[in-house]
Amino acid sequence: MQEAFGGLLNIFIIVMFIIIVEGILAFTVSYTKAFRMKNYVISVIEQYEGSGCFCDGGTACKDKIYQHADQIHYKPTALQCHNGAKSVDGLFCVSTTGSAPEGMNSSTNKYYRIVTQVDINIPIINNIMGLEFFQVSGDTRLINLQSAGDC
Repeated sequence: MQEAFGGLLNIFIIVMFIIIVEGILAFTVSYTKAFRMKNYVISVIEQYEGSGCFCDGGTACKDKIYQHADQIHYKPTALQCHNGAKSVDGLFCVSTTGSAPEGMNSSTNKYYRIVTQVDINIPIINNIMGLEFFQVSGDTRLINLQSAGDC
């Protein structure tokens, strides 16, 4: 009878190890997707100087972002925007941040902060740390809004 309990304990330890390793791998893949998406959104916003990237409807900027999101299979399930950030079709959050350097008009020159969501659904970790912990953010270079067209 003792051998049966020893074998059961070994199986339990092996199963727990496999679950932990798979959880770490899933988090790593999801974090990589969110990081790549953030970098791509920043580069597209800088390429288009913010023109049409945050408008309603289809624009060239948004189309590029959607294509990349589909390509890397990035679809966050519960995107939460904080600190006055605006959700752009549930893919990422955007807000203006910082002020223009001295000598530049701060109303026409802005930095944008982009936030993407790491989409991992481990209930214990989400309850302990919260979803805000699983966000990746980055800032664009200074964008001149006068050169950027309207929506």
